[in-house]
Amino acid sequence: MTVYLILFSIILAGSAVVIFSGVFDRFGGTTLPARLLLKASPYLSRLCEWVERIGLKESVERQKSKLVDLVRDRMSNSTESNEDSPSSGLVDMSLLNCRVQISELKENNESYDAFNVDICGTIHAEKNGCQTFITISLNDVTDGSSAPVQTWTNESSMSAFCRRVELGRLPQEVTVLSDWRTVAQIRVDGLLFARKGKRSVQLEASISSVDGNKELSRTRCVFDYDNPAHGYQNLRENAERTKVLAVALAFAVSAADNELCQSEIELIENWARDNILENSDRATEKDARKLEKVFSRTVAFFREGNKLDTCRICEEIVELAPVAQRYDILDLCLYVARADGFVAAEESALLKDLAVRLEVDTEKFRLMMEKVLPLHMYEVKDVEAILGLTSDMSNEKARRHLNREYSRWNARVTNTDPGIQSQADQMLKLITEARGQFTTEQPAGQEVEKIAAE
Repeated sequence: MTVYLILFSIILAGSAVVIFSGVFDRFGGTTLPARLLLKASPYLSRLCEWVERIGLKESVERQKSKLVDLVRDRMSNSTESNEDSPSSGLVDMSLLNCRVQISELKENNESYDAFNVDICGTIHAEKNGCQTFITISLNDVTDGSSAPVQTWTNESSMSAFCRRVELGRLPQEVTVLSDWRTVAQIRVDGLLFARKGKRSVQLEASISSVDGNKELSRTRCVFDYDNPAHGYQNLRENAERTKVLAVALAFAVSAADNELCQSEIELIENWARDNILENSDRATEKDARKLEKVFSRTVAFFREGNKLDTCRICEEIVELAPVAQRYDILDLCLYVARADGFVAAEESALLKDLAVRLEVDTEKFRLMMEKVLPLHMYEVKDVEAILGLTSDMSNEKARRHLNREYSRWNARVTNTDPGIQSQADQMLKLITEARGQFTTEQPAGQEVEKIAAE
């Protein structure tokens, strides 16, 4: 009977430590269960020595070992669950503290990643009932540098992120927030970080009084964020790189017919000066001289009969540049093709290939070609490219497409601009010739009359 009482005592002592540790945790006494364990250990050892004589040492040791392991596990879990709590001792409650947690924000039945901004600690006000607001800013501090996190102000301009949130009245002159309180949620999709990838971000929060705009408390914290999108420094570098690649494609178009005309070279050089040097805040006279040397080497490269890998250049541009910038590059190439007064067959073929590889809308590019390259400039007329026909079109689909083209150009015959009138006449003639290739139901003259009627 005595043996069982001893075993019961051991179990009861260990259970008390385990059970009451949870109670003490809630009141901040997270170290008390550890002290109980420390005090209880000698008594448990003495009990084990006493029962050794009756042959139950192994049984008691097993029970003791289990209880000690259980208590230690309980204490470990308690410490982990409370390490970020204001009462854990890791947060100085005499000061204002902040933290950022990534959460999900729902707006209009859509879910977005968001930064939850929490604060706790002490706020010192000028008086009881002080009306306050908090100002939040973000800086990218990766690698020891500091760059403001940006946000779009409109479609084309950015500014440093800054959020003001009303906090309301503080009840006392010294207000203590004993637990974390969320004061703002910031949608991540509206932010632009310096660069793509893993970033260290510093949040700074300042609480001020509404009356007098006096700062009452300030705090900051640093958190990690893996940015999946290109940062604004990446975008700036990509834009500069894309302009260099645009010049390379323009030279490739100029040299497609194995000739480099001076008018084409001058056009490319002027575009480069306007877009690479003039738009760069860091451009110097040294940069201008360097650009001149690059032009000289590039011209020599093409005049020696060398060719560029336009396929690889286009792949890089697609990766770096948005669609709008790709259209600008094609526009440059079109004006290069017309600079010498005519479009060689090789230039026309390369332009068509570039449009495909740059992944732009083929119909929109065809309309760009119409505007920049009138029909009379073509050395060899690529009827399908000029009229927007494709080899996979059925006769009926091609006929309908030509009907629309005929109507569009027929409306320009009476235009007051003689150049547009002349181009319209040539296009109508080309459409009439193309009709014969896609329809055999009626004679060509009757088909033209039908097109005009439609």
